[in-house]
Amino acid sequence: MPILDTVLFDNDGTLVDTYDLILESFHHAVRNVLGHDIADEKLMAKVGQPLSTQMWDFTDDPAVHEELLLTYREFNHRIHDERVSLFPGVREGLERLREEGFKMGVVTSKMSPLARRGLEVLEVAEFFDCLVGADSCPKHKPDSDPILMGCGLLGATPESCIYVGDSPYDLQASNAAGTLSVAALWGMFDEDALCAENPCLACSDFPGLVDGILALREGCR
Repeated sequence: MPILDTVLFDNDGTLVDTYDLILESFHHAVRNVLGHDIADEKLMAKVGQPLSTQMWDFTDDPAVHEELLLTYREFNHRIHDERVSLFPGVREGLERLREEGFKMGVVTSKMSPLARRGLEVLEVAEFFDCLVGADSCPKHKPDSDPILMGCGLLGATPESCIYVGDSPYDLQASNAAGTLSVAALWGMFDEDALCAENPCLACSDFPGLVDGILALREGCR
């Protein structure tokens, strides 16, 4: 089996805590465009897929769909910098993985400029040698193509790569790509939903994730 030398991460809910930012932005958009509110659970049900895909759950009118997107993005971008934060242990974990020689990148369903902005604001962009966003690839998670693109950009084979994510769509994409899938249990989806996708590893926090990744690599030697 190839030696594991590459880690690709989802962004929101895995590296960066944006739960409140996303939920607040959804509420703002649906209240202002649709004139009524929608329950949190429905608003957050498809987080992990591109925002455009998620908005079709709230309307089948193309014009309303576009207005929802514009309203969400204007509000989200305006409050973004003060609402984003790293999950505990992320910076230290990334430093440890870099010291251990891992190549690292981000594969997200977020548009790449805003994903990159968040990583820069939180001062961790330096750890990543590629970023694949919703605007980088014609297909999106749960399709395997974004993860395979990330592997290609880092010169890695899927068999030598781990993908870490907090949504079922992340794990489905990773399994389809042939990378080792790891569930981030600290994110936006519950443990049962993630473990149903049969990840090779499920971790409750970022320090435990790093320990698990190093153990997986040791087991492949």
